[in-house]
Amino acid sequence: RTKMIDASHVKEHMEVKGADGRHVGVVDRVEGGRIKLTESDPASGGTHHYVDLGFVDSIEGDAVNLSKSAEEIRRTWQ
Repeated sequence: RTKMIDASHVKEHMEVKGADGRHVGVVDRVEGGRIKLTESDPASGGTHHYVDLGFVDSIEGDAVNLSKSAEEIRRTWQ
């Protein structure tokens, strides 16, 4: 199943969480179909990382919930 999330619903400073509920990062901004994560978040290791909008499962309150676990998402950063 594929559902595209409206990128305008992804806001700066929202928490990004894996399907397992674990913290992945914090939204810096949406850039070219991807969520750019802040480099200041401890989970980022001081580097900007990107998460494809296709991995977004839902947006609830101030959280962006992904369809993959935090670990699976981190593997895409390597």
